[in-house]
Amino acid sequence: MDTGRRGLIATAVTVVCAVTVLAVPGTAFARSSSPDPSPTPGASAPLAPPTPGKDLEAVQEKLDTLYRAAARATDEYNAAEEKADQQSAEIVRLAKKIVAGKEKLRKLKDRAGAAAAAQYRGGGLPPEAHLVLSDDPREFLDGADRVRQGHHATKGLLGELTRTQEDLEQYAEDASAQWKKLEAGRKAKAAAQKKIEQQIEQAEKLESELREEERERLAELEQEAARKAQTAWLDSGVLDEIDGKASEQGKKAVRYATAQIGKPYQWGAEGPKTYDCSGLTSQAWMSAGRGIPRTSQEQWKRLRHVDVREMRPGDLVIYFGDASHVGMYIGDGAIVHAPRPGRTVTIAGAGTMPILGVVRPDAG
Repeated sequence: MDTGRRGLIATAVTVVCAVTVLAVPGTAFARSSSPDPSPTPGASAPLAPPTPGKDLEAVQEKLDTLYRAAARATDEYNAAEEKADQQSAEIVRLAKKIVAGKEKLRKLKDRAGAAAAAQYRGGGLPPEAHLVLSDDPREFLDGADRVRQGHHATKGLLGELTRTQEDLEQYAEDASAQWKKLEAGRKAKAAAQKKIEQQIEQAEKLESELREEERERLAELEQEAARKAQTAWLDSGVLDEIDGKASEQGKKAVRYATAQIGKPYQWGAEGPKTYDCSGLTSQAWMSAGRGIPRTSQEQWKRLRHVDVREMRPGDLVIYFGDASHVGMYIGDGAIVHAPRPGRTVTIAGAGTMPILGVVRPDAG
C-alpha cells in the first residue's frame, strides 16, 4: 500500500473511531461483555431514557444473537448452493460421458455386426475344409493366418463392447447418486433460507418496536461496545507488530473490496450490487485472479493460516468461534466488510469483533 493511501486510511480510521467508534450505521455489531452506556466527559447530554421495562442492553444482545444465527444460516445456504453448483456440473459431465459412450457402443456393435456378416459370407468353414478345397497350400496358410487375426480382433471387439457397456452402467449409477445429492442439497438450501428469513424477521420486528430515541440509544451502545473492543485490541500492542506489505494480488483484492463501500448487505449475494460477508471477500480475490472458497467457514478451513501479527492487507480476518463472519484487512488496524442485514459494506476496526484467526488467500 503506498504512503498516501496508508495515510488516508489511518486518518479515516482515526476520525471515525473518535467520532463514531468505528461503528457508524453499517459497521460491525460486535458487543463487549458489559458495555458502559454512560457518556464520556464533554459528550452531549444523554438521550431520553428507554421505555420503562425495556432493557436496551438485552435488546442489543438479542439482536446480536439473531443476526449471528442468520450469519451461520447464510454460510449454510452458501455452502449448499456451492455444492449444488458442483453437483450440477458433475451431472453434466457424466451426461456427456453417457452420450459419448452410447455413440461408441453403437459403432462397436456395427463393427461386430460387420464381422459376423463377413464370417457368414465365408461359410463358417473350418481351416481344414479350406485346405481340402484349396489347390495352393500357401494360399491356405495365408488364409489361416487371416482367420487367426480375425479371431483375435473379434475377441478384442467383444471385450471392448463389454467394457463400454460396463462404463455406461457406472456412469448411470454415478449420475443417479449425484441427482440424490443434488436433491438433498436443495432441501438443505431451502432449510437454511427459511432459518435466515426467520432470524432476520425476528430481528427487524424487535427493532421496529423501538421508539426513535431508543434506536438512537441502541446505536450509541453499539458504538461504545465497538470502541471498547477496538481499544482493547490496540492496547495489546498488536498493531505495533503488524507491518506486512500487501502482495500485488492482495492490493488488487483490497482495491476491489474498498470500491464496494456503501453497497447494501444481502445474504447469499456476491455482487455486483449487494454482498454478504464472504461474498465480498471471495469476489474481491476473484477479481485479483485467485479463486477461494465461497463461505467464511470454508475460507477458515481451507486457506493458509497466518499469525495475527503477520497479517498484511488482503488477508482475511475470520471472526467468532464458529467462523461465521469474515472481513478483509486493509492496513492500519482496519478491515472492510459487509456486516449484516440493514447495513452496508464499510470500514471497521479489525478488533471490534472477537477474532478467530487470519487466513491468507495468496501464496506470495
